[in-house]
Amino acid sequence: MSANYALEARDLSVRYGGVTANDGVSMHLAQGEIRGLIGPNGAGKSTFIDALSGRRAIAAGSVHLAGSDITALGVVERRLLGLSRSFQRTSIFPGMRIGVQMELAASKIPDADPDEVMRELGLDRLAGRVADEISYGDQRRLDIALALVGRPSVLLLDEPMAGLSVEESMKLARHLRNLARNWGVSVLLVEHDMEVVFGISDSITVLETGKLLAEGTPDEVRAHPKVREAYLGSAA
Repeated sequence: MSANYALEARDLSVRYGGVTANDGVSMHLAQGEIRGLIGPNGAGKSTFIDALSGRRAIAAGSVHLAGSDITALGVVERRLLGLSRSFQRTSIFPGMRIGVQMELAASKIPDADPDEVMRELGLDRLAGRVADEISYGDQRRLDIALALVGRPSVLLLDEPMAGLSVEESMKLARHLRNLARNWGVSVLLVEHDMEVVFGISDSITVLETGKLLAEGTPDEVRAHPKVREAYLGSAA
């Protein structure tokens, strides 16, 4: 295992009864890297993120954070060590003011600065607003802001652009790129918007039926014949 990797999965397998959702998948994230994770529905992308974050038990393999084995640790322990995630559906509180939500999240993490996170994501001007009164794009940014409280080293994002307009998606993509550059946050991004994935990712991993199909730079993955045929089509 390399301490140079912010996050590393080795031969990770997850099973549901007789179904193997992830089959010996290995992957790593360098500090400040954005890695896209793509594949068709049922490829095992969300299951893989669940296993990395501790929400899903693994059948085999291991997970390492900055070189330390965290396989046996739970969700909360991994979060406190710097591994955070968001979900396909936002985890915000619709009837609560944004600033209060951020402060509540920060109360669980030592030395967290919620104001810093809100400034970075352009939410400071909305701190006094109730969450269900702001745009859906701003709600998505709030969801990511909650995951960034305490400045985790690794951020796992499960379809953060779902339901966003093209303009909102690109705006959020720019925020993610800035986070990786300015804070050194490593991002694993599951996203169906290929324009976003290929536009901001440093590297891309492709899953097919729970197995690793391809990985490499966006150009390398885009040129991979099986990837082009199965997932990208005319978008390639």
